[in-house]
Amino acid sequence: VPSLCRIFKKTSGNGNIALYLGKRDFVDNVDSVEVVDGVIKVDPANLNGRKVFVYLACAFRYGSEDLDVIGLSFRRDIWVKRVQVYPPVGGNSPNTPMQESLMKKYVFFSLYLPCSVSLQPGPNDAGKACGVDFEVKGYVANEPDNADEVIEKKDTCRLMIRKIQFAPTTNKAGPKADITKQFMMTDKPVHLEASLEKETYYHGDPITVNVKINNETSKIVKKIKVSVEQSTSVVLYSSDTYTKPVCTEEFGETINANSTFEKSFQIIPLLSNNKEKRGLAVDGRLKDEDTNLASTTLVSLICQKYVFVQISSCVLVLCSDVTVELPLTLMSPKPAGECIAVHARGNYFLPGGAAYGVGGWGGGCTCARTHTQAPFLKR
Repeated sequence: VPSLCRIFKKTSGNGNIALYLGKRDFVDNVDSVEVVDGVIKVDPANLNGRKVFVYLACAFRYGSEDLDVIGLSFRRDIWVKRVQVYPPVGGNSPNTPMQESLMKKYVFFSLYLPCSVSLQPGPNDAGKACGVDFEVKGYVANEPDNADEVIEKKDTCRLMIRKIQFAPTTNKAGPKADITKQFMMTDKPVHLEASLEKETYYHGDPITVNVKINNETSKIVKKIKVSVEQSTSVVLYSSDTYTKPVCTEEFGETINANSTFEKSFQIIPLLSNNKEKRGLAVDGRLKDEDTNLASTTLVSLICQKYVFVQISSCVLVLCSDVTVELPLTLMSPKPAGECIAVHARGNYFLPGGAAYGVGGWGGGCTCARTHTQAPFLKR
């Protein structure tokens, strides 16, 4: 049964251009990134000899808007790619109005860019949150990037998008770690071993930690603590790593002297239990929809040293000052299906102007009809 998927539209203040996107989430598959493609509607009659450009930008905000002053902004564009869509370049002439024209211009996401992520503001913080965001903007100008040219707000239209990653489809065996530690005033050690059942866990799923302890000392182990910590590495002006606990559970297990112990514990790290924690990394969001703890960043070995924002998590198991650390991959599962555009009746067209394809930052088909929704089917 066909289902309706939204077409996202943003029109400039004067109505001369309008930007259409079929989706706002684009998947990073580690070795490739989906192309951002769309349609821009242009009314050539009111351009007065100017050109129409579309750009995709990745920006990092590292300070609240309240701190922005004249000549100083706490927002930095990390990567920008511009494409001229009107007049068309490369010798192609524009199609007449009332026709659909999807001109293929491939401008890809850089593999070195981080995924969309936000740093959770404090209870009293206002304005946009710090973090990494992406936007697609259409604008009318004489040159694509001229610092002396003033581009009026009424000549621009923009849509925020997200670059996201999903968990791998295959799950590997979980990590294992062990440590042996000897204490003062005793000639026997404590041996601690911990492991996870699998490598990747989904947000909201319980994490099972298997713990084995061999207490050869004459002392009693009175409790075991299991915690999950999130580490956010930011490489911008300097290399900084911020580590915050997101879930901590203490279990009142007693391990007598000269005895062994084996048991599995479960913990669930949730954003709902960390709402007041300022600076915690969460997955980027477009508006005020629900989100979750920031997913683990998956990068190839080639891109490892270039990605300037990375998220990682780990499980810590502690007993009697003996600690082991297990790497944890925490992500969202890939949705079961994706939407593909299909023609229902007649042709897709944009009235009142020429339509031009905007592609290359992502990959697929985007159509715009006379109303704001088009029929889609699940693949």
